[in-house]
Amino acid sequence: MDSDQLHTFLKVAEFQNMTRAAEKIGLSQPALSRAIARLEEELGQPLFDRQARKVVLTDAGKVLQSRAVQLIAMLDDLKAEIRDDGQTGRLRIAAIPTIAPYFLPDLLRTFSKEFPKACVHVREDVTTSILKACKQGEIDVAILAMPVREKYLEVMELFEEELLLVMPAQHPLAKQKTITEKEIDAYPFILLQEAHCLSDNVLSYCSQRSVYPVSIERTSQLATIQELVSLNHGISMVPEMARRIDQSPDRVYRSLTGSKPSRTIVAVWNPYRYQSRILKSFLEVLQKFAKTRKTGKSSL
Repeated sequence: MDSDQLHTFLKVAEFQNMTRAAEKIGLSQPALSRAIARLEEELGQPLFDRQARKVVLTDAGKVLQSRAVQLIAMLDDLKAEIRDDGQTGRLRIAAIPTIAPYFLPDLLRTFSKEFPKACVHVREDVTTSILKACKQGEIDVAILAMPVREKYLEVMELFEEELLLVMPAQHPLAKQKTITEKEIDAYPFILLQEAHCLSDNVLSYCSQRSVYPVSIERTSQLATIQELVSLNHGISMVPEMARRIDQSPDRVYRSLTGSKPSRTIVAVWNPYRYQSRILKSFLEVLQKFAKTRKTGKSSL
């Protein structure tokens, strides 16, 4: 039994499908099936119940699954600790789509100037997938928006960010100096798909104020929302960091009066995994970089 066999086994257990697992890890299905068969032969027990459209863990498979996760984590941590010189090594960072393109580029440039030998891998995904990967040790640190409901993860608050109202340049509200939350209730909204936590932030803010905007379209990218706004499909709320890099004259941004919609940006990591010196250095750089966001102001 080796770590490659355990990785293969865990992928099959995750997808419950030999074909999908083989595609994910870059093996042919026959090669993957042989690897599982050899593992079962070595252990003397079937690990999967082969059904028509899926494979399901047997009792022996469930025992191996829990132990395999622990064994792989121990091996990964051991390798990281032995190789840890504080300057080199791999750093796996993840961020949600409403943060990654607006926050990571400047952050990574700042970090690479101080630690040019570090190898940084970036993953962009939705919150649920990132938190799962963080718990399993597939990433070292994630940059997300609250709430984070997963247990056994360390959460460090970075800064609070305002959500700005965005509308077409010729929109009636664009002429007003002040806009209240009640005034936006009459206009159609464009939101991100439900997998994105930003939609929860927007809808939670609105419902707390008895405002129920009609969502006419949902997309998977903030950039698409901005373009649809330009085409007069509706209005929306986007993070201030997205407004900072928007140079289009076809859209205008406004800050709502009174209690403003916002989200809290946090860093998340698994405290039960080995914390390399390069990771600790990255977290320090991240904290310093985040302070510029706390004090930075957007010109509307």
